[in-house]
Amino acid sequence: MKRVKTALKKRKPLKKKRKSTLRSVSAPKSSVLRFTPYAWAKLLFLRDLGESEVGGFGISAPDDLLLIEDIKLVKQQCTVVTVKFDDASVADLFDEQVDQGRKPEEFSRIWIHTHPGSSAEPSHVDEATFAQSFGVSDWALMFILSKNGTTYARLRFHVGPGGQSELPVEIDYGTSFPAANQAAWEQEFQDMVTVACGGPGFGIPRGSDFQLYDLGDYFEDAFFPELEGDLFCESLNSGECINNDFDHDEEDEL
Repeated sequence: MKRVKTALKKRKPLKKKRKSTLRSVSAPKSSVLRFTPYAWAKLLFLRDLGESEVGGFGISAPDDLLLIEDIKLVKQQCTVVTVKFDDASVADLFDEQVDQGRKPEEFSRIWIHTHPGSSAEPSHVDEATFAQSFGVSDWALMFILSKNGTTYARLRFHVGPGGQSELPVEIDYGTSFPAANQAAWEQEFQDMVTVACGGPGFGIPRGSDFQLYDLGDYFEDAFFPELEGDLFCESLNSGECINNDFDHDEEDEL
């Protein structure tokens, strides 16, 4: 009996599924907010130029996002209790920073402002601004410096389970930094800060009359085309890169 050879069709090799590669951004690696002497001196100088609040963005070191090397102001209307940024000026600052080769996490995550009183604790306006204007990014930090030198720093994550933690604040004299330039700082203040009239109550939210500046547009594809989808989640590792002391958002009522 002859054996019949059966021609077996060769199976096509299975194509390997392409792994989705997320172009992750950097996350803070330390649990302390640090200022270079230059950045700290500039912040103190700006705080003491007037009796109102003043605000801006912290410019971070590329390899250490919680090391503030500079503070940049944008056009703003200030009172003794509020700071309202001009949207167009925020966009201009972000464009300028991108043109200088910086990544978004180096200039758009740390919100810095002063309180003319003795308390650095965030007000309800501060909390609303932090939640609405900085809630679209993977992480953000709110820093407040009061007139008498007390500070408040809180880091919040918006990925994974989320979480937040208050951070200690230090001045790092071990870093290299440029010389102080008070003339340039004062000019920046004069160009950017308008103190609104109307007394202490002016600018406090009253229903629909108050609009927080919205950073959401600056994280859309049109502004940062390389920032797409959930690219942030990979590098943040659910906040474990900072510490294990986070209070989850579900447990916090702000």
